[in-house]
Parts: sequence; structure tokens; C-alpha cells
Amino acid sequence: MFAFSTSAVFVRWAAPLHSLTITAARMLLGSLAVVLISLASKRRWRPPPRSEWPRYLLYGLIAAAHFAFYVASLAYTTIAHSLSITYTAPVWVTLSAWLFLGEPFPRKKWPGVVVVVIGIGVMTGFEPTLDARMVAGDLMALGSAICFGLYSAAGRSQRERTPLLTYAAAVYGCAGLWLLLPGWLAYRPGALTWASALALVGAGVIPLGIGHTLYNAALRRLHPTIVNVIATQEVAGGVLLGVLLLGEVPVASTVVGAAVALAGVAWALV
Repeated sequence: MFAFSTSAVFVRWAAPLHSLTITAARMLLGSLAVVLISLASKRRWRPPPRSEWPRYLLYGLIAAAHFAFYVASLAYTTIAHSLSITYTAPVWVTLSAWLFLGEPFPRKKWPGVVVVVIGIGVMTGFEPTLDARMVAGDLMALGSAICFGLYSAAGRSQRERTPLLTYAAAVYGCAGLWLLLPGWLAYRPGALTWASALALVGAGVIPLGIGHTLYNAALRRLHPTIVNVIATQEVAGGVLLGVLLLGEVPVASTVVGAAVALAGVAWALV
């Protein structure tokens, strides 16, 4: 969760690079980071068999859409809104796991998921500065949430089929390849500075290479909704880092909503 929470800050620091450029570079750097982690752990990293690559291209496309929508939303709306709406994901994760994996979710845990979503609704529903630009960013975040559900189901489906680091590096790498041309076309000369380059490395290594790889590891052991509900606390961590590092002070409803969401996480874990 801590690694996840740094994502929005790194994206902000990567400005003025375009969101597509940021996302493409982040995915490719994250893939490289996972390969290097594998080598450092004295495990020989091997790519998936050739017959599996069509599957990974599909998973990579889903991941590319999730990350591209999320990063783009940060250019239009606040960190609190983007993270909050992205983490309506428990609903989409549960639906995806049921539809594609046949995994039911215990009824007694549904109230916790509902409370999480209510908390997120409190954050966004009482925003006093809502305008058309923010609504556009919020819709991008919703697209990210839906893709997050599909991404989580994909990660869960491979738990007995592919080693974790092989899976993670292949999916991140394929996502980066999908975004490579759009990211290159969106690049503005002079936008890459030492500061933005370091932010890209940070975004690729910490929230993606470490955070999302741990997330995919957890998907192999727990129901994907439980894992995603825990991950919703990126909202609180991201908002806090936004305050400390970027001066983005949330309104009171954001604080209340984060507290309600945390209560929902506890409920879902009982």
C-alpha cells in the first residue's frame, strides 16, 4: 500500500511530460525493474513461452488502459478524486472474478465493500469545486477502475500457470509496448528534464515494479476483492503524500471519506 501511495506524487513530478509519455515510460521501466529484481534474487528470469504471448498482449492492453486512464485523470482532477474513484475498483474486481474466474465473494463481506464505496462517494460527492474539467478527470478515473477489475482477474488467473516475476515483467512490458507509439507521438521536445526523468524512474520502480508486483503476489493467495479492498488505502496514503509533498490540501469531506473507507476495509477483512 505504501508503494502504491507514491504513484500520484511521482506522476505530478514527471510534469510537463504528457500523460501517455509518462505511462509508456513507467510501464517499460517497471518491467525492467522486475527483471532486475529477479536477477538480483539469483533466479534466472525467463520470458513466457511463445504460445502465451497473445494472452500477455491482451493482459498488457488491459494494464495499459488502466494506467493510462489513471495517469491522464491526474491532469484533470485532484489526487483525492482520481484515487477515490479509481478505488471503486472492489466492485469491478468482484464482478470480474465472478464472471471470468467463477469465484463467488462471501455475502457477509459485501457490506464492507459497500462501506468502502460509500467512503469514496463522500470524498467526491461533496467536492465544492466540481467543474467540467474535473468531471472529465473523474470519468477517466472510472475507466481506470473498470480496467483495474479486469487487470486483477487476469493476475489471479495466472497464479498456477506462470511464475510471479515472469508474469509481472511480461504484462508491464506488453503494456509499455502498446503505449510506446502514442507516448512517443505525445512527447513534447524539452519536456524531459532531470527532475522528470528521476520521477519516471521512481514511478516505474516503486509503485509499479514493487507495489503492483506485490499486489499480483497477493492475488495469488487471497480473493481478489480482499486484496483490492486493502489496496484502496492508497487513497489515504496518496492524499497524505499530496499534502506533504505537493501542498494539495483535501477538503473536510475527503478526510471523512477516507475514514469511512478504512472502516469498510476492516469490515471486509473480518
